[in-house]
Amino acid sequence: MNVNVRKIRLNDSEHVHSNEDRDEYEKDYARLIQSPAFRRLQGKSQVFGAGSGDYYRTRLTHSLEVSQIAREVARRLGKSYAFLARKEHPGLMLDPEVVECASLAHDLGHPPFGHKGEEVLNVLLNEECGLSYEGNAQNFRILMFLEKRAGSESGLDLTAAVLLAINKYPFSLDQPGRIKGVYSMEWEGIHYLRQLWGMPEGAATLEAQLMDLCDDIAYSTHDIEDGIRAGKIQMNRHLFEDDWLVDHVIAEIVDDPGNGVMSWEQVDMKKMVKHVLSQYVQQWETIYIECNREPSRTRREMKARWVRRFANQVGIIDDPDSGWKRVTFVRDGQKDLELLRTMEILKKLAWVTLIKDFRVQRLHKRSEIIINGLWDCFKVEETSRLILPPDWIESYRMLKDKWSWERMVADYISGMTDAYAEKVYAEFFTSRSGSIYEMD
Repeated sequence: MNVNVRKIRLNDSEHVHSNEDRDEYEKDYARLIQSPAFRRLQGKSQVFGAGSGDYYRTRLTHSLEVSQIAREVARRLGKSYAFLARKEHPGLMLDPEVVECASLAHDLGHPPFGHKGEEVLNVLLNEECGLSYEGNAQNFRILMFLEKRAGSESGLDLTAAVLLAINKYPFSLDQPGRIKGVYSMEWEGIHYLRQLWGMPEGAATLEAQLMDLCDDIAYSTHDIEDGIRAGKIQMNRHLFEDDWLVDHVIAEIVDDPGNGVMSWEQVDMKKMVKHVLSQYVQQWETIYIECNREPSRTRREMKARWVRRFANQVGIIDDPDSGWKRVTFVRDGQKDLELLRTMEILKKLAWVTLIKDFRVQRLHKRSEIIINGLWDCFKVEETSRLILPPDWIESYRMLKDKWSWERMVADYISGMTDAYAEKVYAEFFTSRSGSIYEMD
């Protein structure tokens, strides 16, 4: 298999404005971190609203942390699995630079106000014009269409390896029943690359799988650290042994359709959730003493130990169901279901204690009101042309044969930071907000 197909670009056939002294993945890295879409991640919520405080993670810092974990794990796996060095197939390789780029780009498609913003936009598009909004699909919308760079009129034109490393859901959203995937316009290019590579249907590259797993590692450890810092997660036995918490964690696991692969029916779920939560708070008490009863040091040490524990167990196994390979937690050559379930319990702990907190829910309600208001202001072309930025209107005029007005409005709103969405909303719905001469 010709591994050079990993470095092809869909549009940049002449390498316009490209310095040949740099590796192709270095160019991808530069294009990503210098893009406006990447910079805007600093103003988009992770859990707490962006601007809640200078301690808490935003989408930007989360993406940087995922990239650091993924790059180091990729480097370790490259030394541990001989088949990777043989480069037998472009989808069965693990290049640390590719995984790093994919991790930096994996959340670009998230709209303002986190998952709530994604949910609201999807409902609006679905109910009013039969379209969908999905964060992973929006990633490719940004990377392959909306972003501009010197020498390209459409997207950042990243290498095939990086594009497919971001594509953890290798499906078209046009397929019946698909909730996650790629919009049809961008799927054309992704599908072409997958066919060129000879990728099995429905299989993600090893790099995409690793990026996805490291995203989960970061989420299950870093969000809890933020929650403890914010006082939302009280590190005491009263909370961690409370049946209310145990029952809600179990309910979230049961309600999550993605949990079928963890074979929960093989274990006593309640017993395991209680055990993991009890062990977690017990570990906190031990480290708290080791850190001279300093909460800040204890938080960082807890986070570091859990990241290390998860990252050290990442491995690669054969997946008999797909005939492909699977990046997962591995123990004794087998999928480590116990550790996968443990990580899922910690993810649901963060969800129950943070996302379900009534103050966070108030933020969600506020974000729903804002996005609904912006949508109502922009959704009708005839009445909205003069209140959208001229460059967006010009782009739409040139490309409206493949860009519906409603999709353009969703693209515009989803690209906003939390603060900018609030600013534009205030211009429409409050008595006065700043000066008309402020630069957007």
